[in-house]
Amino acid sequence: MADKLKITLVKSPIGAVPKHKATVEALGLKKLHKTVEMPDNGAVRGMIASVRHLVKVEEI
Repeated sequence: MADKLKITLVKSPIGAVPKHKATVEALGLKKLHKTVEMPDNGAVRGMIASVRHLVKVEEI
């Protein structure tokens, strides 16, 4: 496992399920093509798994 994950929002959550919108917001992503760095742990991996169709993930 990597130490950190680089998460980029690549698709708009406008038409998504409200739970997915909340997950994207909880990851700290507000605008398209913005990137955040998060620690690589089970909680973050679970959030990414639920919105994997909206984000791109790279290991750092």
